[in-house]
Amino acid sequence: MATKREYYFDNAKFILIFLVVFGHFIQPFIDDHKIIMTIYHFVYSFHMPAFILVSGYFAKGFKKEGYIKKTAKKLLIPYLIFQLIYTIYYYFLYNGQSLFFEPFNPQWSLWFLISLFCWNVMLYGYTKLPMKWSLALAVIVGVGVGYIPFVENYLSLSRTFVFFPLFLLGFYCKKEHFTALKRPAVQVGSAVLLLAIFIGYYFVPDFNTGWLLGSKSYETLSQENLGGLIRLAVYAISIVMTIAFYSLLPKNKYFFTSWGTHTLYVYLLHGFVIKYFRNSDWLDVINDTGNFASLVFVSLLLTLLLSSKTIRAITQPLIELRISIIKRFFRVKQEGY
Repeated sequence: MATKREYYFDNAKFILIFLVVFGHFIQPFIDDHKIIMTIYHFVYSFHMPAFILVSGYFAKGFKKEGYIKKTAKKLLIPYLIFQLIYTIYYYFLYNGQSLFFEPFNPQWSLWFLISLFCWNVMLYGYTKLPMKWSLALAVIVGVGVGYIPFVENYLSLSRTFVFFPLFLLGFYCKKEHFTALKRPAVQVGSAVLLLAIFIGYYFVPDFNTGWLLGSKSYETLSQENLGGLIRLAVYAISIVMTIAFYSLLPKNKYFFTSWGTHTLYVYLLHGFVIKYFRNSDWLDVINDTGNFASLVFVSLLLTLLLSSKTIRAITQPLIELRISIIKRFFRVKQEGY
């Protein structure tokens, strides 16, 4: 039986993957609506850092025999499969976009699979250093990579180095660290902090969202001189918001908890719907009516749908390279006769 601690992290994964979907739905509207821009900046300041941190937390077994091979099978093979599928999909969606298959330039959100594999491999080198030095080195590299103009989307190199400090921090986290965050005083402070940051984002001048994506060089972001300091500030905001998120995260089981174990399906599949939405008339309908609240419901519905057993049974051969769900279905059906 699952423990409350496991419920806690399943809750985190579900909420975070919902925010991924929601963030992608609202992105086309950020330039025309201040409140949507504020929500977008707020969500993007912590949702992927929090996702990456929990991924690092569960990477403690990286030295076990066969771990890297298993991780490669889990991440790289689905990456190549969906890189090809998305290439074909975009060709038809965008009326003849190039069908050239580029395995080393991730299509849109597929960057996470390459980076996650790289982070697991990078643990072998970084964990040979004392914790404080390995974290310091990861931050230095994450800041320094922004000064290299050609390191951006290729092999997801920029994001790999920029977000690695969060993964490494998660690796070093222990159960008691998360337990300590549940103290009432910490939770009250976390709620106040998140509210203050949200209000602050609303009133500060608009800034390039590329700072939150980790995929652009300082030259591309037009901040060659102050880029390093800005990235350090982004690190600070992301870390405190991630801590606040885990402090306020519920630890009991809810109706959505079990769906938190199927986030890879949502992550890989939601892009088909998002890209279709952005290329459809629905974009103008939402923008003209201002019915942005409906996107919360649509995002939740899509997250639940893509987590469903039916969708997982259909797509499991592509994502997990097996058909265990279908086998169980037919086995149960046969036993019923």
